[in-house]
Amino acid sequence: MGTVTEVLREAVAMLKGSSDTPILDAELIFIEVFQRFGGSIDKIKIITNGGLVVDNEITKEFLSEIQKRKMGTPVQYITQKQEFMGLELFVRPGVLIPRPDTEIIVEEAINALKEKGELRIIDMCTGSGAIAVSLAYYMKDSYIYAVDISDTAIECGRKNIESHGLGDRIELIKSDLFSSLSSDNHKMLDAIVSNPPYIPSADIEELETNVKDYEPRLALDGGEDGLSFYRQIIASSRQHLKPDGMLFLEIGYNQGEAVKSILKENKYTNIKITKDLAGLDRCVQASNTRD
Repeated sequence: MGTVTEVLREAVAMLKGSSDTPILDAELIFIEVFQRFGGSIDKIKIITNGGLVVDNEITKEFLSEIQKRKMGTPVQYITQKQEFMGLELFVRPGVLIPRPDTEIIVEEAINALKEKGELRIIDMCTGSGAIAVSLAYYMKDSYIYAVDISDTAIECGRKNIESHGLGDRIELIKSDLFSSLSSDNHKMLDAIVSNPPYIPSADIEELETNVKDYEPRLALDGGEDGLSFYRQIIASSRQHLKPDGMLFLEIGYNQGEAVKSILKENKYTNIKITKDLAGLDRCVQASNTRD
């Protein structure tokens, strides 16, 4: 048996060279494993209780999870947690891990829609439900349709909806984009928000190991040029939006002008591209118009 400090030191040594943040990874995984065994610990207690002796079973499981991290498994899949928009979300293999960059599209949607009163919104390609949960949590008068083709995403989204008490304002729908959205409820919407797959197929193998080998290709692959889902979503979205409805799309850093062109071809107006903190294109928003 070893102390908290000793066990963490061993884990950090294991992770060096395979993680850019070995100390943080080790702490997050240790907290999760410790809690699995009914314990209560956080970062402060790790520091103040460094001399606490760790049970052999906890140490064994902890180092086993550290080995997974060393081999490339994302920390979030080990802890099954990811923070997004200040909310703790459940994630698991089979759904894309929410990124801080995606918070930009949520913030843009909230700012653009907050004065419109009661809202009905589609979150297309919902994945873990991060966007849907955040919109419903921060806009109390909204009703969200969270759409995904993946059974794993639907399962994961349901857990996040329930954990934040939003079951009465978010409806999960299994659908290949808009194909199953035929009811009147899914028309005359105030907004459609989407973080679709947008990595060009040939570029996926160039991604970091923890992304390409662990996160679902279904949520990454945007077709030959990365624009396949934008074409489909933009072309189908107008029939579901009010005449003044809005479309919000997360985009890759070099896709702003291409997506803008697709929006113009489909008669969207008031097109705005928002950059992320690195100064790269991250979100496109546009207004629906009718002939």
